[in-house]
Amino acid sequence: MTATPHFTGDASPYGGGDPYADYRTADFPFTHLVDLADRRLGGGVIAANDEFFAERENLLKPEPAAFDPERFGHKGKIMDGWETRRRRGTGATEPHPTDEDHDWALVRLGAPGVVRGLVVDTAHFRGNYPQSVSVEATSLPGSPSPEDLLAPDVKWTTLVPRTAVGGHAANGFEVAEEQRFTHLRVNQHPDGGIARLRVHGEVAPDPAWLAALGTFDLVALENGGEVQDASDRFYSPATNTIAPGRSRKMDDGWETRRRRDRGNDWIRYRLAEQSEIRAVEIDTAYLKGNAAGWAAISVSDGEEGERREVLPRTRLQPDTNHRFVLPEPVRGTHVRIDIFPDGGISRLRLFGTLTETGAARLAARHEELGG
Repeated sequence: MTATPHFTGDASPYGGGDPYADYRTADFPFTHLVDLADRRLGGGVIAANDEFFAERENLLKPEPAAFDPERFGHKGKIMDGWETRRRRGTGATEPHPTDEDHDWALVRLGAPGVVRGLVVDTAHFRGNYPQSVSVEATSLPGSPSPEDLLAPDVKWTTLVPRTAVGGHAANGFEVAEEQRFTHLRVNQHPDGGIARLRVHGEVAPDPAWLAALGTFDLVALENGGEVQDASDRFYSPATNTIAPGRSRKMDDGWETRRRRDRGNDWIRYRLAEQSEIRAVEIDTAYLKGNAAGWAAISVSDGEEGERREVLPRTRLQPDTNHRFVLPEPVRGTHVRIDIFPDGGISRLRLFGTLTETGAARLAARHEELGG
């Protein structure tokens, strides 16, 4: 289950300087996938049994955990993560917690989907991290309350069995469960602190919701769109271009390094399913001296299908949302945007509807995943 290398044991006490200098991490094979628990998608930590030292909401903050060695409060050291009090046994003769004692937090995924890997990050928790962790998942319709999720009849599937972890480390776990989940239960045994949780996977949208919408953004993360590849990710990830909402700052889009050759940059996307595209938005919000000069869009039906240009090379303006109505609907499953010569865009929106074939395949996949 666990990705390699695997970290266990304490990190050295903080000795000054860069607190990340001795941080233990690795290149996990799933971290290019979307974080299903991202706050921008609607993820949240909806309950925890204990958050005495540091609140549960810190788990899903998008930025890396920060560390201030001088920051203390009335309860002790203030940590940028979720930290519970130290567990104790039943009395002087049994001072230690039992093997079953543990703390837990309930996490709502912002976009339900198939989990491919998790990162339980204990950054800056050097001697106060959990001895081990486990993660379970379930799928419930609607917006269940913590009480609904904790009901005895709710079925939980183990994604990560109880596994020893290391302090001040990115603890990665590959997941093989081919199911659609909406919520996680993160357990730390017996107590301690976790800085961040990342839940990487593939969005599995609800076909009934998309059918009710009719026309929607076919490439949006929350609707099942996906970035398959990009020519350059130097300053920011291409996945930002299909994130919810408009960009709020320059690094909330996609920006490439400066080209010194005669080529151009591009992103390739997979749509939610086979669709008919009717309108396009290309937004360069907050990209002012570094927006792409021109953009073109092509569509293919099938990953290896022939690409058809639907938006010819078109001049872009800095910090502007550009809208284009296509002359006729264009059928496809994959889209590529080319920018010339380099620079960036903040968002791409492709509005249209699923075809009958696409809707049928999406419904079949939803049923296959237990949705």
